Amino acid sequence: MTSKPTLIAYSVKERGKKQKPFWVRIGGAWPFESGETGYTIQLDALPLDGRIVLTEPKAPEAETPKETA
Repeated sequence: MTSKPTLIAYSVKERGKKQKPFWVRIGGAWPFESGETGYTIQLDALPLDGRIVLTEPKAPEAETPKETA
């Protein structure tokens, strides 16, 4: 397994009609080392409502240089 997962696992909890869902990172997924189709999933927690979403990691934001006075 590589150090960074290919997919990030989130528990997603719906909160209400006019509120955004609440996303909590709970683990990650890595492709099989053998090259076969499939993923190894490691979860650090389980959602109470049973909904897990796997997404690709977001690209890190470019660091902006800080101004010095």
